[in-house]
Amino acid sequence: MKKIFIVLFLIGQICWAKPALLYAAQSTITESEGYACMGEDKSKKQTEQAAMADAKRKAVESVSTYIKSETHVKDFELEKDLVSAYANAAVKIIQELEKGWYKDASAGDCYKIKIKAEIIPDEKEMEKIAKSKQATDDPSAPLSVNVWTDKKEYKNGDKIKVYIKGNKPFYARVVYKDADGKMVQLLPNPYRSNNYFNGGTVYEIPSGEDRFELEVSPPFGSEGIIVYAGSSQVGEIDLKPSGGVYEIKTKPKDIGDKTRGVVIAEKGGDKKEPSEFSEATADVKTGEK
Repeated sequence: MKKIFIVLFLIGQICWAKPALLYAAQSTITESEGYACMGEDKSKKQTEQAAMADAKRKAVESVSTYIKSETHVKDFELEKDLVSAYANAAVKIIQELEKGWYKDASAGDCYKIKIKAEIIPDEKEMEKIAKSKQATDDPSAPLSVNVWTDKKEYKNGDKIKVYIKGNKPFYARVVYKDADGKMVQLLPNPYRSNNYFNGGTVYEIPSGEDRFELEVSPPFGSEGIIVYAGSSQVGEIDLKPSGGVYEIKTKPKDIGDKTRGVVIAEKGGDKKEPSEFSEATADVKTGEK
């Protein structure tokens, strides 16, 4: 296991496969409501399915409108690609917030559902967009966060520095996964609680108030760093203080979804605007020499 020195806590060792910036998966999270009534042509199950389809459709429409209004990149082709990517987006349900049957005076038995959904733009379009430096640096483009380290390879005893940077202000959770699949949260941590980062600024981990260092030690293998970032505060996961970092108690398969349970704040009246989301990952390998 890797030693995080200065505190008596151990995690696995890491080494980046390459120091270059890696592609950050982007999406947008929103809340929407869907409705449907039985009438004479639908069963209860079909009505519920129709309401869900309505909620998904409205979620995509809301995010597409948001992207069009918030994206003001100077490159016309890039802007067109962004709009196209979200027009062909997939929908992933993060949470069913409310649902239930009600009586409508004119339509009879109706069903309503409110969801929190992640709108995932077309992957091929986003891969093309990711090749543009403007897409990763321009604060008028959708949130994009990148992660890298100070050199290409590490050996036993080396100390590692991790860096993250976003194109606009963001909140983030930085997670480390060791060769055994164990996961710890590097940021925020018990001594560095602020998880808000300015756009265009490179942040170093560990640094500042952190009370750990990352030093390579056995066992060696494939590991990694995951950065979950949002334009709104990210959702909570179950954590346990362990020295200078947090041990993650949430099941690994649930960390992404729980983190995506972002706080979608009201912006003007009672309207809630979508929250941009970016997930940056990097595969990690180490060796003794």
